This record gives sequence, structure tokens and C-alpha cells, in this order.
Amino acid sequence: MGGMARLPALIEINERLRIPAHEVELSYARSGGPGGQHVNKTSSKVLLRWGLRASPSLSDEDRARLEEKLAPRLTEEGELLVTSERHREQSRNVDDAIERFAALLREALVRQRKRRKTKPTRASQRRRIEGKRRRGDTKRGRRPPSRDD
Repeated sequence: MGGMARLPALIEINERLRIPAHEVELSYARSGGPGGQHVNKTSSKVLLRWGLRASPSLSDEDRARLEEKLAPRLTEEGELLVTSERHREQSRNVDDAIERFAALLREALVRQRKRRKTKPTRASQRRRIEGKRRRGDTKRGRRPPSRDD
């Protein structure tokens, strides 16, 4: 199984952005939790570290957007840390960490579209009023008949 994990030369984030592997630093540690004798001798936990502020791959606009969106996850030095210890094999944890890293950036780079104000159509207004009238009629039908003494 194991062996050294291989990083893709470019980590695909979206159509516009690819992060070269040399910008990402991987380190390995022993994973916590249960695992018997195996757990104490294998460093299967993966720590992926990427210097957001220093990265030459980002446009200023993207850098600003990522800084803002990922602020709580950044270190003082402006580095993003992603860890993975889901799997027993280091290589699978590397893949997982890369996937999570890419997903984080992808998510943070999505621009929210501005909401355009629209007027309700005449038909929709008519349907609404009609519905209210019908509901009123239904309720009126439940009332006891009024006595005219």
C-alpha cells in the first residue's frame, strides 16, 4: 500500500485557477485515535500548508476575496492549513487533503450574484388575491349563520 504520496503538478481549483504543487507544502504526522499497533509507527496524517499571501498564482482580486472568506482558517502568516487523517494510508490522505484544499478555494471564490428587484406580474398578483378571496370564503362558510331578529 503506502509509499510516498505523489502530488499532481497542478492542483485544479477552477477554469481560471491552478495552484502549482511547489506552492503547497505537505508534512506528515501520526494520526490520532484507535488503530492498534499500526497507528504508532505510521505517519498517515497529512498536513497541507499553502501560503495564500505569498502565492504568485493569484490575481490581487482573488487573493483579496480568499483572504476575506478564509480569514478564520488562516494562520498569522497568512497560510491556509488543511489536514486529513480519515484514511489509514498516507497517500489516500494526501488525495483527500488536496481535494479539500481545492474545494475550500473553489467555494471561497464563488461570487454571489446581485439580486435584481422584480415586480410581481399582474397574473401572479391576480392569483394571490384570488387565493385570499377563496380562503376568506371558506372561512366565512364555517361561521354560524347570522340571526336577523
